Amino acid sequence: ELEMLDVCLLGSGGMMPLPYRWLTALMTRYNGSSLLIDCGEGTQIAIKEKGWSFKPIDIICFTHFHGDHISGLPGLLLTMGNAERTEPLTLIGPKGLERVVNALRVIAPELPFPIVFMELTRAEEELCLGGYRIKAFRVNHNIICYGYSLEIDRAGKFQVEEAVKRQIPKHYWSKLQKGETIATEEGLTYTPDMVMGAPRKGIKVVYCTDTRPTASIGENAKNADLFICEGMYGEKGKEAKAASYKHMTFYEAAKLAKDADVKALWLTHYSPSLNRPEEYMDEVRRIFPRAEAGKDRKSIELDFEEA
Repeated sequence: ELEMLDVCLLGSGGMMPLPYRWLTALMTRYNGSSLLIDCGEGTQIAIKEKGWSFKPIDIICFTHFHGDHISGLPGLLLTMGNAERTEPLTLIGPKGLERVVNALRVIAPELPFPIVFMELTRAEEELCLGGYRIKAFRVNHNIICYGYSLEIDRAGKFQVEEAVKRQIPKHYWSKLQKGETIATEEGLTYTPDMVMGAPRKGIKVVYCTDTRPTASIGENAKNADLFICEGMYGEKGKEAKAASYKHMTFYEAAKLAKDADVKALWLTHYSPSLNRPEEYMDEVRRIFPRAEAGKDRKSIELDFEEA
């Protein structure tokens, strides 16, 4: 029954794709379905380079509507259409999502699958889709922008001895395990809490880009297994530039990671002028030792912890 979450940072650049660095986009795979966060120009090539498929993408989340985060969408939609996809595709993003996507769809007006739009209007919103608990939280950029937390919750263990002790017939066990309450013809009621142990630790990935540090990031990144965060600038003396363009430095990202006590930090969304992010990592690790410089196709398999 143990699934794992496959995570791939498809690209790690900001502003424009480069011959050696695609624009920042994240893809996750869980239970046969894939999710994408952001889809800048070239994202579909990045997916191909990784060797993953577009066909199972069921959810695409957008942080905001700047070109480097959404301009790859029309091409991806066309490719998905050509792959004969018929299942609905869910798009999540800030208010205006449907208008923006339909404007981009001038070149993809007819698709063989329906698109479901979910527009975010509040400072924090939670959606349960595709096995994930997706939480969107507003951050601080020069247009409306959201960070995303992806969580996979995990129920407790089925307690066989409890089920036997309470004389619960075996044919009800799997239903109770799935969270169903059972009312029998004899007037007995069996509830999941009779047989299920305490919830176990799930998996949590947080993705955040194009923002200043905010309290909302710190709160939502708390104890994440993986925190992928914008580090636009690594060079010293870029603090003022980062602040005026509403971006973040490596060191600001590291401080957020430290305060949120995450298991690992991957930096992403590098400025095109930043050729070798690794050069700055010693300094970053002085703030947060579990920091890594993200790079295209950097991947991890996150497993549920065995208690």
